[in-house]
Amino acid sequence: MISRHWRGLAKSDRAEAYVEHLRRATLPELARIEGFVSASIMRRPIAGGVEFLIVTLWDSLDAIARFAGPDLEHAVVPEEVQRMMIEFDQHTRHYDVVE
Repeated sequence: MISRHWRGLAKSDRAEAYVEHLRRATLPELARIEGFVSASIMRRPIAGGVEFLIVTLWDSLDAIARFAGPDLEHAVVPEEVQRMMIEFDQHTRHYDVVE
């Protein structure tokens, strides 16, 4: 199992819209990909905005490739989401899940 991590800092007044985007668009899209297991949305207010950490679980790197394409670490950030963010990771991090 592979854990994929992405971090973004949302504008405070756009944080709820970002969560709604995840629920309406991103999570249903991920659910249709073979090998996708689950997703967690974590958030915390910090100076200047609301920081999000999105952690998804996948069966394999092949499954991640079905989402991200051949550059597995490429962050998939739609233009709509980019407008909600102050800053965001351009690349993701992958971890092998030990337990």
